[in-house]
Amino acid sequence: MFLDKDFLLKSEFAKKLFHEYAEEQPIIDYHCHLDPKEIYENKKFANITQAWLGGDHYKWRLMRANGVPEALITGTGDDYEKFLAWAETIENCIGNPLYVWTHLELKRIFGIEELLNRKNAPIIWEKANQKLQEEQMSTRNLIKQMNVEVICTTDDPIDSLDYHAKLKEESDFQVYPTFRPDKAINIQNEEYLSYLTALSEVTGSEIKEYQDLLDSLENRMNHFASLGCKLSDHSFSTLKPFTYDRLLLAGIFEKKQTQIPLTNEEVAFYQFGLAVDLMRLYHKQGWTAQLHLMATRNNNQQLFQSYGPDAGADALGDERIEAGISRLFDELNQQDQLPKTILYSLNAKDYLPLVALMGCFQADVKGKIQFGSAWWFNDTYSGMRYQMTTLAEGGILGNFVGMLTDSRSFLSYPRHEYFRRILCQLVSEWVEEGQLPEDDQYLGEIIAKIAYGNANHYFGFGK
Repeated sequence: MFLDKDFLLKSEFAKKLFHEYAEEQPIIDYHCHLDPKEIYENKKFANITQAWLGGDHYKWRLMRANGVPEALITGTGDDYEKFLAWAETIENCIGNPLYVWTHLELKRIFGIEELLNRKNAPIIWEKANQKLQEEQMSTRNLIKQMNVEVICTTDDPIDSLDYHAKLKEESDFQVYPTFRPDKAINIQNEEYLSYLTALSEVTGSEIKEYQDLLDSLENRMNHFASLGCKLSDHSFSTLKPFTYDRLLLAGIFEKKQTQIPLTNEEVAFYQFGLAVDLMRLYHKQGWTAQLHLMATRNNNQQLFQSYGPDAGADALGDERIEAGISRLFDELNQQDQLPKTILYSLNAKDYLPLVALMGCFQADVKGKIQFGSAWWFNDTYSGMRYQMTTLAEGGILGNFVGMLTDSRSFLSYPRHEYFRRILCQLVSEWVEEGQLPEDDQYLGEIIAKIAYGNANHYFGFGK
């Protein structure tokens, strides 16, 4: 039956694993895009469109595919009309994870059992908006209601982190910043020099040379660390292998400062070299580096010009990535400066090469190099199964740090339930096939670690 208490769980053993070991575990959302200001101010949403569709490019892509005009997606259209457009879209999306997520959020958070479609949309609009007026639907209360212990936002080095500082004394859950220096790495961007000026203003130090840049970034890392930061994050469409050369890096930086155009080779070298230096600093901080790989950005220039980034016009790249990661890891490992790292690829063809490469650099810590949760376009029923199966067959699934939301929405936390159900069903299938013993306590403890315990230990949130 649709979204009943045992959906996705096809055997009694799977049900036992989920209900006794996974279902009630707290959530550690170690990578998301929630706004700390909205958390601190305990924001309440005026209607479900604002809570559900604002900033959600997953939904926007589907609405465009369903012929919805842009005015009712990212434009100035009426909120109710936008909601109707989403309702009409989702009823056609059978097999898409958003069909399940949408109804799971309605059921778990709003207590709404009706299917979302054009016919039921007016009823659901009224019920959801009425529910949103309740105190328990504020951002902080939604976090507590969903049993979330830790939230790691995504933050630029120049961000003030004022709201993280204000949230530091929050006792029911913790909100930590994550250091994401993409704008410092993407030297090819026209705005690069103005970004350096902004970074200089934040640190109070002039940035004239490459070492000045590193010193300024480390200055900001120390500030992030003072507010509980334990992770960094990078997005690389590609990463090419080079031999690290500090003098060449300094020369490219100086060339950019004098506004001389850089070659594609110089840009690629700079991105690799700065990544090496930043990873060294992460190791020094004791942080975990997250590498999000193979996303191509802003493919639709018309949409980019009208809305900007994160509009739903990103896709996946198809270049080779393993060679660059191998060279990066080896450069760091030779000097014992390789930090804990999580690898995510948007292209599933990279799964096996990355899992094989991880095994070359595992040391010191359980699961030091992690194969990250199925990400973005892979964050599906089959995608999650494939990611976990690839990890299990080529590494240690029992050390996996599990699920994250990667979301801008406070309503996204039922995705953790979806992931946990898929995990329990997958393990139960291995039991039924005779590949694992039918020992619920043994396997249940591993399930509980993947759902919560591994992340808490790996990132050190419990310390």
